[in-house]
Order: sequence, then structure tokens, then C-alpha cells
Amino acid sequence: MTNAFADAARLRDRLKTWATEAAYPLWWETGADHGKGGFFEKLDLDGVPVDGPRRGRVLPRQIYSFAIAGDLGWTGPWREAVEHGLSFYLSRYRRPDGLFRTLIGPNGESLDETADLYDQAFAMFALAAVAKVLPARAAEAKAIAVEVRQTLIAERKHPVAGFHNFNPPTAPLQSNPHMHLFEAMLAWNDVDDDPAWRALADEIAQLALSKFIQPESGQLREFFDLDWNAAPGVEGRICEPGHQFEWGWLLLRWGKLAGRPDATAAALRMIDDAETKGVDLARGVAINALLDDFSIHDNGARLWPQTERIKAAVLAAETTGDAKYWDMAAAGAEGLLAYLRTPIPGLWRDKYQPDETFVEEPAPASSFYHIVLGILEMDRAVSAASA
Repeated sequence: MTNAFADAARLRDRLKTWATEAAYPLWWETGADHGKGGFFEKLDLDGVPVDGPRRGRVLPRQIYSFAIAGDLGWTGPWREAVEHGLSFYLSRYRRPDGLFRTLIGPNGESLDETADLYDQAFAMFALAAVAKVLPARAAEAKAIAVEVRQTLIAERKHPVAGFHNFNPPTAPLQSNPHMHLFEAMLAWNDVDDDPAWRALADEIAQLALSKFIQPESGQLREFFDLDWNAAPGVEGRICEPGHQFEWGWLLLRWGKLAGRPDATAAALRMIDDAETKGVDLARGVAINALLDDFSIHDNGARLWPQTERIKAAVLAAETTGDAKYWDMAAAGAEGLLAYLRTPIPGLWRDKYQPDETFVEEPAPASSFYHIVLGILEMDRAVSAASA
């Protein structure tokens, strides 16, 4: 194997050790609310929970994070953690119509009944993980996910393809919720034989290839008008390197599944461009946003794009056999490790500023899903390449 692969394997080991010895124990013992239920949104950098409102998109991410803990080698009570999160999620966030509300208070009271498309995507994604790891809850998880899917189709369907974010429709339409819907449909397709999951995944992939991705630059836009044209002004020109990596990873998976070399080619182009145009070499990290001409729009660097860089790189390495992607994976892992160097192991910093300093603030639980999924995908690819 190449030196690049050896570097990636070494960094994979470091990240797995961090996850199993530091992060999972901390986010279960302290990050879970063992009194009221669910999980805290944040832990401060001293490891103390920060109580407050809790978003509907965070709890399913935590459920998923613990559902894959066993795959990463954590021997702690991960099934208990999944059950802990699931029971609170279904009792506090589910609306009478079967969709999931946006926000609750620290005592479980509803603060925002809105059912954002993004939040419904994460509900279905987490429920697929539950169906996979808790067989006794699989039928229940599927029934709830099917109800969400059918309600969205009945109430949110866009006449061209995809969905409106809200009911009634409001501009802008967004590609990002569709990315997570795509992820959820692929997750369900892996664990259930209902063809509707694959059909919706196919529809979203085609929407991305026909409307989201610009044919000239190959970049994927974030915001659109109600007819799936680029939103007016600067908003319609924004393209995020993290999402180029993330969509690239998903489209590589779908391209293989569907036998679509055009999707594979589009994915690799996005991944290559995000790496060459969307990474700040001084900090070694992917930045937040470019415009459609590849000029910099936001030179800050959140944590999550670093994990998507890893996922895209390792799958591109598997897909193409090109060693440059193992270099990219190793560079992505080095970049991620910079965020994980905290006084208390198992926490992270979220915002890396252009002046090469981090914003000092509590660690957001919402990042955990990104981190552990990135580590899991790196582990899977390294293990497969080593076999």
C-alpha cells in the first residue's frame, strides 16, 4: 500500500480511539439528559451540559450516532442510548399528523410546531438506523418513517420533483434538505425491501443532476426559486464545499447502485473542485462557502465540512483506485483533528476562523453525527482496502 494509504490508516486509528475512549463515554454519561430524557444540545468546554431549547434535528442525529457506536467498537451501553433517545424523540417531537416538530423547551414543551423538511429527513434517517440495530423496534420504526414519507408526498410534493420545505410553499427552495432526504432513502433502501425508498432516492438524484448541479461549473447550488431556478441575487450563487463533498459521497453511492456513470462523473468533479477550490491550505481545512465562479464567499471553516471531505475522499479512492484520494482522506483527517484538540477529550470546537483561531463556545451535539459517520466511513474503506 502507498504512504498515503498508510497515513490514512494511522489517522483512522487515532479517530476511532478518540471516539470510543473519549467521545462516546462523555456524550452518554454527560451529554444525555438522564433526568428529563433526550440529549443536551451542547456541552461547554469544561464538559458541563448547557440546558436550553432543543432542536428537532439534533435528537435524531444523536440516536444515529449511538446506533453506529457498536460498529466503531464502543462497548458501552449504545443500545440503551438509542432506546433512551428514541423514546424521548417519539414522545416529545412527534406531532398528531405524524411529522416532527422543530423545537421543544428543556422540559419537553413544544416551542415551535413547524415541521421543516430538513427535520423530517433526519427523522427518517434515524428511524432507518433504529430498524437496523434494534430488530424489536424495526416494524414500528418503518411504520413511522412510511407515515412521514407519505405525508410529505401528499402535502409537500413539488410539481417538477422533490419537495417544498414548508406547507404552504415559501421561497427559497433548498437543495440541503433534499441531500438528507436522499441519505435517508438510501439508508432505508439498505434495510428494507419497500421499492418506494429507492424510487424517491432515484427522483432526488435526478433532481440534483438536472437542477441543482450547474452544467458549466459542476458546482451544486444551495438556494432556488419556486420553479427550481437559481434564487435571485447572491443567495442563488452560493455553493458550499462541504456540500459538494457530501453530495459527491451520496452520488458515488447512488451511481454504483443505479449503474449511472454520469452520476459518478458529476460526483468526482464536485469532489475534485471542492478539494482544489474550497480548501484553505494555510489551515488545511475546507471552508464554508464559495460563489458559483469559485470566488470565496465565507472563509470561515465549520467542523462538519471536514468530515464530509473524509467521506468523499475514501469513497472516491475505492471507486477510482486513485491514490490521490487517500492523500485527500489523510489531509481531511488531519484537518478534523485540529477541531478535536480540546482540554477535555471527547469535545470539539466548531468554528475555525480565517485568522487561524477557534471560536471559544460550547461544543454542539449536532456535530457528533458528522464526526462519527466520517470515522465509520473511513474505517470501512480502510478495512476494505486492507483485506
